[in-house]
Amino acid sequence: MNQFTHINAQGEANMVDVSAKEDTVREARAEVFVEMHPNTLQMIMDGAHHKGDVFATARIAGIQAAKRTWELIPLCHPLLLSKVEVQLEALPATSQVRIESLCKLRGKTGVEMEALTAASVAALTIYDMCKAVQKDMRIEGLRLLEKTGGKSGHFVAE
Repeated sequence: MNQFTHINAQGEANMVDVSAKEDTVREARAEVFVEMHPNTLQMIMDGAHHKGDVFATARIAGIQAAKRTWELIPLCHPLLLSKVEVQLEALPATSQVRIESLCKLRGKTGVEMEALTAASVAALTIYDMCKAVQKDMRIEGLRLLEKTGGKSGHFVAE
């Protein structure tokens, strides 16, 4: 059985010491979907939302969230990210917005939490901007798609 790395010998939560780890290039991708009514999605696609460009705002929010993950998630290390990308894609056939984030760095610890945080905050921003039009939107399917680098190697979701 694996030992929990965030728990010390006294059973207390602590930040993992990564100082002895080698720097490697690490990358992670995550995705999430925002489901909404077709007319809400059309409003976003047409740029007709009274609050402005929903996708541009969500993209910036996701990037900012990735950079501040260490402030939001207990025991996460502050990271010097070399790349954060947030892509938003309207899927009219399913009345969804698909959000995919990518985080990258050269460092001692992974960027999975940063990628997941970027995707989730971008989705929450879409909800926040559109809640006056539709309150029953759903945010679903948040998951890690892929990660590379580090001791655990390459992971790709099925």
